Amino acid sequence: MARRAVEQELSRERILEAARHLFVTKGYRAISMRSIGQHLGYSHGSLYYHFKEKAELFYAIVMEDFDHLCQLLIQVKEAPEVGDHNRVERLLLEFIRFGLNNAHQYEIMFMIRDEELLSYCRAEQSRCFEVFASIVRQQMDLNEHSLEAMHTVPLSLFLSILGFISYYIQDRVSFEEVEAAAVAHVKTLCRVL
Repeated sequence: MARRAVEQELSRERILEAARHLFVTKGYRAISMRSIGQHLGYSHGSLYYHFKEKAELFYAIVMEDFDHLCQLLIQVKEAPEVGDHNRVERLLLEFIRFGLNNAHQYEIMFMIRDEELLSYCRAEQSRCFEVFASIVRQQMDLNEHSLEAMHTVPLSLFLSILGFISYYIQDRVSFEEVEAAAVAHVKTLCRVL
């Protein structure tokens, strides 16, 4: 009965959000299950009901965030062409929007420097890139682009978007605050298509 009460009081989502914030602000190594529990006002034992160890908790955060980003990219792929932006432009803008409006998540996903944790992120980064690249390639015309370009263009676009986000994320600005710059950047990048 006590476990059920703990489960209702301390949700998996609350733990993930608190841990995400602490990992970004204080670093993975500086945070323990005990410090996450204290941050939430619970004993660290209550966290173990949801996660066996800190690494499992970190991996759950990474998986959840990359799943969310991949779903956003797939929505762009499946949405009809409307408005002022073509599909690739919308793809790039949504990626930027996600990065700037979810700074804590983005930093864990793409900017973590801890060698121990990079392996968790690299596999998911690759999965995300493959979704991104497949959407870009669908929009590229084989008659106008070489086979080499079919591989290099998606990577160049991806890296350019990561750079844009990394530049603005330091100032903790929202997408809406830099939307004009984002649109100009995306339009410039998409001229290669």
